[in-house]
Amino acid sequence: MKQGQRLWTRDELILAINLYCKLSFGRLHRLNPEVINLSNLINRTPSSVAFKLVNFASLDPSLKVRGIKGASNASKLDNEIWNEFFNHWDILPYESEKLLAQFEHTTVEKLNHIPEEELPKEGKVREQIVKVRVNQSFFRSTILAAYNNTCCITGINQSELLIAGHIRPWGVDEKNRLNPRNGIAINALHDKAFEAGFITITPEFIIKISPLLLKQKSQYSIDFFGRYENQKIILPSRFLPDVTFLKYHNENRFKC
Repeated sequence: MKQGQRLWTRDELILAINLYCKLSFGRLHRLNPEVINLSNLINRTPSSVAFKLVNFASLDPSLKVRGIKGASNASKLDNEIWNEFFNHWDILPYESEKLLAQFEHTTVEKLNHIPEEELPKEGKVREQIVKVRVNQSFFRSTILAAYNNTCCITGINQSELLIAGHIRPWGVDEKNRLNPRNGIAINALHDKAFEAGFITITPEFIIKISPLLLKQKSQYSIDFFGRYENQKIILPSRFLPDVTFLKYHNENRFKC
């Protein structure tokens, strides 16, 4: 460490990972307003924050699979916090949002644009509702950033039309509800079909359409479904879908 530099703290690293998840890979740079905002919150330079984000990229297994390397000087603490975050998707995203709210001198409800009129005044029910809403927002931001706001089936890139879908359903796998490798960016129609088992994605990232739809041979089934049979999904820049989750969907949800 150079003279005059200070070590990163655990809280600062958690905030940096939080931002890393929410930014597309091409936006991990010092001129990004979100990078600048975090640098102001933790009293560091935008260059320092951007460099830390690139350090985290070097630890990201999804990027390693694609042959993309980040900076090669991630610290021991970088590794520890990365592993803590990525092994506890059920805990750390919400904790990181609460921490960010503290640094922003606001509440986690306001930070995530949750209207007060939609919440009970206080108590455990309020806490549970807030946690679910915050986690859903974090998951959506992470998935859309990974897929660069693009539907993995159709290529639609209007974020308002996209859903952060789960491969293993929300109600089936609590521990992996917020794991971005259990998510895909997908338009609302095909998300519904994916949930119902009329579409699946193989471990090779190939789209398969249920024979129940293909045999109909109607114009809508051809236009909206049949045309995508055996096509490869548009892959995310990181957080590739986990093959074990895809196998689960193939074997347990797909209507053959």
